[in-house]
Amino acid sequence: MLIGRIRPVETRTFDVQGESLAALRAAVEAQLPAGWVVADAPAAMPKGSQLLTSTATIARRDGVEQIEADDQAALEAKVPPGWQLLSVHVV
Repeated sequence: MLIGRIRPVETRTFDVQGESLAALRAAVEAQLPAGWVVADAPAAMPKGSQLLTSTATIARRDGVEQIEADDQAALEAKVPPGWQLLSVHVV
């Protein structure tokens, strides 16, 4: 018997701006839902501007569940669309 841990795979992007890197980070964190993490937030300063801008990418990391199957192929077949298999344990 195999037990697999799965979680949803979902990302979102949004634009933020601020006067400093700390302000950008705060703007991203203000829009960060519970269970999500910042995956990427590259900073740029457009020509003629004194503000930093970023298109932040956040990723969902909550919603972990377990599935069971008799073999690896059956376990992988049970992973729903939009989910990823994180780990497999033999019982």
